[in-house]
Order: sequence, then structure tokens, then C-alpha cells
Amino acid sequence: MSGSLKLGLQMGYWGRAAPPNAIETILEAERLGFDSLWTAESWGSDALTPLAWWGSQTTTMRLGTSLCQLSARTPTAMAMATITMDHLSNGRFVLGLGVSGPQVVEGWYGQDFSKPLARTREYIDIVRQVLHREAPVRSDGPHYPLPYPGGMGLGKPLKPITHPLRSEVPIILGAEGPKNIALAAEIADGWFPIFFAPRAMGSFQTMLDEGFARPAARQTKETFEVLAFAPTIIHDDVEVAADLYRPAIALYVGGMGAKEMNFHFDVFCRMGWEAEATKIQELYLAGHKEEAAAAVPTKMVEDIALVGPKEKIRDDLEMWKESMLTTLLVNGSVADLQTLAELVL
Repeated sequence: MSGSLKLGLQMGYWGRAAPPNAIETILEAERLGFDSLWTAESWGSDALTPLAWWGSQTTTMRLGTSLCQLSARTPTAMAMATITMDHLSNGRFVLGLGVSGPQVVEGWYGQDFSKPLARTREYIDIVRQVLHREAPVRSDGPHYPLPYPGGMGLGKPLKPITHPLRSEVPIILGAEGPKNIALAAEIADGWFPIFFAPRAMGSFQTMLDEGFARPAARQTKETFEVLAFAPTIIHDDVEVAADLYRPAIALYVGGMGAKEMNFHFDVFCRMGWEAEATKIQELYLAGHKEEAAAAVPTKMVEDIALVGPKEKIRDDLEMWKESMLTTLLVNGSVADLQTLAELVL
């Protein structure tokens, strides 16, 4: 985790419709020297289609998913998409994966959420078997057995017909819980923290170190990627800028998960915001969304976002630059991207 901080353009997942002026924004980011372009999925737009469509207009940026949900595709289907995207982009694809949460996995995909760490380990192993193309793919694991042990009994282990352009495509793992973060450091090439506070990076580092210390760890601190989203709102008034992001924090802390299981809520608690997060969650789940957003302290916003005048953001960025981050993921208008390129690159 060394070297100059890179910038990545986070296009995320779509809301009601596709984001306007996407191509203009992406091409400007590439011109400015952004290292990468990222797309995501929740339960609306998928991650791969926009990445292929928009990515076809680019020539230098890495093209990554941040992230594809495990339950959306079988491991072999994900490996097929990886091979395809890597060929089409001439070796620029980065595979970002995550388990999502039980509300989405069980409510949207109709699958069992239990044992997410074991599922992740097994899933990534199969993806890598396909990419290595050394032997027909087999898996004895309970979650994704190959060949399928039931059915007609005619299944046979297969190799991919298409030869992968690269046998080693970087795999980045989205993780929020301590065990999942340690797993990312052990079996992945990088980590997406959905909420990252440079002030609290000591606690993150402890979790990562646990994974790096395991015998099978693929990377070291020096070679591991950490790509964190830093919501950026440039405005002369800090409070006005913070007001624009408070609803997003309230949504994730209060509504993106159940009261008894909300990984985003847990992250803010580990950052030292347990009392505030509890109040936000209670208000949100009671249907008081505006009050929940108003209950988000400005300091809580500033912990995980860049808000305020350009000069303040320049100063705040120093802590991000000194942290474990390798890539700062941002979004915004063309003017915002130009300002960030000036401040970071």
C-alpha cells in the first residue's frame, strides 16, 4: 500500500434511470489521468453492461466492478464475464465482488445468505480455476459443487472454451465486517471499504494484518490495493455541503439492512459513532427519514466524505493521502473531477 494516490471514477449503480452525461464525464476523467472506472449493482441496473458500454469509449483506464454481487451469477458465469471483459478491454478489467446482505440475497435473488465467508472463499476459488485453465473445473464445496452431484448424473468437469487473456485478473473484495476484511487480505488482491474514515484506519489495519499473516495470503501490505469511495461535495458552505450527503448516510445506517443485521450500521459503530448511528437507525426505521438525515452530525459526514470549499478539501485530503489507500474513488460533475485531479494528481 505504497506509492502515489490514484483516482478512480465511481459511477455506481443507477437510480431511476441511467446517469446523464455519463460518457462526457468518463472521457474527461480519462483525459485528466484517472486510473480507473467503476460500476456497481444493487437490485436495479447491473454492473457489467454499463461497464462494457461505457468502457468501449475508453483506452487507458482500468475497468472494474465495485461490485458484482455473488448471488447474481454462478462462479463460472462470473468467470466467463471476466474472460470476456478482459479480452474486450485488452487486459484492463478488474473483478470486484461482494456478498451483499441477506435482504438482497434472500429477498431479490431467492438464495440463502448463511455462511457468507465460506461462500466467498469457494466462489473465488472457482473463478480462479476457470481463469487459470489448467484443468477441468471441479469443486467439492457445499455451496457451488461442480459437477452438480444430483440431477441426471451427466454433468462433467469442463474447461472454458475461450482462453483467458490473463490467467490472473485482479480480484477486489468488498467487505465491512472484521472477518470479511481479514478474508479480503488473505484471498483477494484488494479491498473495497464502502465507508472509510482515515481517522479510524488503525482498526481497519488490524483486520487486514490478520489476513496478511495467514499462510495462503496472496498479497502483502505493499502490493495490496485499497480502493475507498470518498463522496465529494464542493461548496463554500460546509453545512450546506454536508446536508447534501446526510440523507445517504441515513439511508445506509438506517435502511440498508434490518435492525438486527445492518453491516453499514456496524461500520459506523466501530468508527465511534454508535450512539449517533443508533438514533439515526431508530428514526429511519420509524419512517422519519428527514429527521434521521438531520440527526447525522457534520463530523460524521466529514469522517467519510470530502465536503466544503476547495481549500478545506485540499487540507482534508492530506489525511486520505497519508492513509492506507491506493485509490480514491470519486464522482461528481466534470468541474468536480477537474478540481479533484488538480488536488490529487
